[in-house]
Amino acid sequence: MTSRQEFEVTVHTSAGATCGTFCRLWLSLIGSEGETASVLVNDGDRRLLPGSTCRVQVRADGPLGRMVLVRLRLEARAGFPNLDWHCSRVEVCRMDKNPETQVFLCDRWLRTADGDVELRSRKLCLLQDETEETLKQLRLQQLHHRQKLFRWRTFIEGAPHCVDLDSLAELGPNLSYTHMSPPINMHYLKGFTGRAQSWTGFSELDTVFAHSGHQNETARFVRAHWMEDWYFGYQCLNGCNPLLLRQTRVLPPNLAVTSDMLDPFLPNHSSLQQELQTGNLFLLDYEVLDALPANVVNGKQTHLSAPLCLCHLNQRGQLLPIAIQLQQTPGPQNPVFLPSDPGCDWLLAKIWVRSADFQCHQLVSHYLRTHMMGELCCVATLRQLPEAHPLYQLLMSHVKTSVQINLQARASLLAADGVFDKAVGAGLKTVPGLLSRASARIHYRSLCVPDDLEDRGVDRLPQSYYAQDALRIWDTLHRFVLGWVDLYYRGDQEVQNDSELQQWIADINTHGFRQDSGFPQTFTSRAELSKFVTMVIFSCSALHSAVNFSQLDFALWVPNYPPSMLRPPPQVKGAVTEEDIVSFLPDVNSTCRVLMALTMLSQPSVEFVPLCHYKEAIFRDDAHRQLVEEVQAQLKAISDDITERNSRLELPYPYLCPGRIENSVAI
Repeated sequence: MTSRQEFEVTVHTSAGATCGTFCRLWLSLIGSEGETASVLVNDGDRRLLPGSTCRVQVRADGPLGRMVLVRLRLEARAGFPNLDWHCSRVEVCRMDKNPETQVFLCDRWLRTADGDVELRSRKLCLLQDETEETLKQLRLQQLHHRQKLFRWRTFIEGAPHCVDLDSLAELGPNLSYTHMSPPINMHYLKGFTGRAQSWTGFSELDTVFAHSGHQNETARFVRAHWMEDWYFGYQCLNGCNPLLLRQTRVLPPNLAVTSDMLDPFLPNHSSLQQELQTGNLFLLDYEVLDALPANVVNGKQTHLSAPLCLCHLNQRGQLLPIAIQLQQTPGPQNPVFLPSDPGCDWLLAKIWVRSADFQCHQLVSHYLRTHMMGELCCVATLRQLPEAHPLYQLLMSHVKTSVQINLQARASLLAADGVFDKAVGAGLKTVPGLLSRASARIHYRSLCVPDDLEDRGVDRLPQSYYAQDALRIWDTLHRFVLGWVDLYYRGDQEVQNDSELQQWIADINTHGFRQDSGFPQTFTSRAELSKFVTMVIFSCSALHSAVNFSQLDFALWVPNYPPSMLRPPPQVKGAVTEEDIVSFLPDVNSTCRVLMALTMLSQPSVEFVPLCHYKEAIFRDDAHRQLVEEVQAQLKAISDDITERNSRLELPYPYLCPGRIENSVAI
C-alpha cells in the first residue's frame, strides 16, 4: 500500500498593479506527520502576475497527516529586479476520492530577505485553543522574530516609547504605505516664507485670508465671529480641541476671583456659590504649560502662558468666558481679565487662551493621544500578538499606519528646521517637558469617551456636538468589539488565561503611561478587554479625525488660534490698543509656514479607508463579515443623523461623521 498523496496547489497573486514579481517562488506543504519537498511554482509559462493564479501539482512521498502549513520562499532571479510580491492566498486541494480544499491566507508582501514564510489555514484562535504543536511553535517563532525587528526606544523621557527604527526602509513593505493627497492649493501662502516681519495690521491679515481661506466656510465663520464670547465658548466644546473643558464645583485656589468680581456676569437672583453648586461653571486650565521655555522664532523670543479661564453656562445654553487669569500664580502683575474690561484687554486675554490651546492641541490632544497612542499599541501588538491571534487581526487595521507617520513626524515636523522649531511657540526645547508632563497627567478614564465626558461634565451640554457624536461612535465601536471578543473568549477565565494577551497589556504598560494612570495592569474579564480595545480603536480613528481634520478650519484666521505670541502676557489693564494686538501675533512667514503644514495635515488621503471598512480577507469570513456589516450599518445610520442635524445648523459639526473618519492615523 503506497502512502503517496497528491495535491493541487493554487497560488493567488493580489490584484494591485505592483503585486507581481520576477522572483522564483518555492513552495512546500507541511503536515502533522511530515512535509513535501519544495517545488518551483512559477516555472515555464506560469508567472506571478498581478491578479493571477498559478497552479502546481505537489506530491508527498511519505505520510503528511493533517495539513498544517504552507511554506513559501522567494528567490531572486539572476538578471531581473528583486521585486517584493504580494500574495493573496494559497489554496491546497487534496486529490483523492473526497477532494477537500484548504485556504491559507497570506494577504501581505513577501520579500526574498524574509526567507521561509509559513502560512496557516484561515482559522484564528487563542494559544490555548491550538491543537497542533507545530502551530504553537509557529506563534512563538513569529513573536521572537518580530521582537528582534521591532524594539522599543525612548523618544522623550516620561512619554510613551516609540519604535527603535531610523528609517522608513526598515519598516518593511507590510507596515509602509503611500499617502497620496489630492492637489493642494498653497499658492497664496508659500510666497510669504521669506518675510520675517510682523503683520502691519488686521487689514493685511484680511487680505491674505481672503485668498487662502475664501473657499473654507468654517474659516469664514470663524473670521466673522472670533471676537464674540459665545463663539469662544463654542470652540471649547466643538473646536479642534474639545478635550480640555471641565465642569468645576470648587474654584481652584490659584484663580484669584471673588463673588463680587463675577456677580455682574451671573444671572439675576443667583450667586457664584449657587452657580457652582448647579454645575454651570466650567474651567479651562493650561497648567501643563506653566514655566516651560518658549521658542525663539526668526531670532525673536516668543512667549508662552498657562492661563486659567472660567466659563459660565448661561440660561440660553451658551458657554461664555467670564474670567481669564493668564498665569498660574496669582499676584499684582497677573490680573484677572473680565468681560467688563476695555475691549482690547478682554480680546487679548482670549487670544492668549487660544494660543495656549494651540500648543496643548498640537502636542497633547493630537500627537500624544492619537499618534503616540497608536504607535505604542502597534509596536506592542507586533511584539506580543501572533498573526493567528484574533486581536492582532482586528487591531492592526487601526494601528499599523501610525508607525510610519510618526517616523516621518519625528524626522520632519518635530526635528530641527521643522515647523515646531521654526514657527511654533512650543518649540523643540518645549516639547520634551510638555509631553512628559502631559503623559504623567493622563488617566485611563480620560481616554474612554463615556468616562471622560461624564468626569468633565460636558456629556449633557446642549451644544456639545463633539460629545454627542463621540458617545454614539464609542457605543457602536464597543458593541462591535464585544461581538469580536465573544467569538473567541467563551468566558472571563479564558481572558485571564491568554498569556499572549497578558504579555501585550504588560508591554503597553511598561512602555506607555505611569503605573498610577489607571490602565489595566492585566485583563481579568471580557468587558475589561473590550473597553480597552474600543479605546485603542476610537483614539486612532474617531478622535484623530476630530482633532486633526478640524485644525485648519479654526487656524486659518490666525488671531483665533495663534501658534506663537511675540510679546509677553500683559501685566496691567488698560495699556493695549487694537494696533498692539497685531504685534502679539506671529510673524508673517511663521504664520504661513504653520498654515501650510496644517493644510497638508488636514487633507484626507486619496486611499482613504472609512471607519470599520477592512480590506483584509479575514474580515470576509462568515462570523467576522456579519459583525462588520452590522457595525457599518450602525455607523451609516449615525452618518445620516449627523448630516440631517448639520443641515439645520448655522455652523455644522462634521468631524465625527463616520463617513469622514479614517480607519487609522494615516496623516
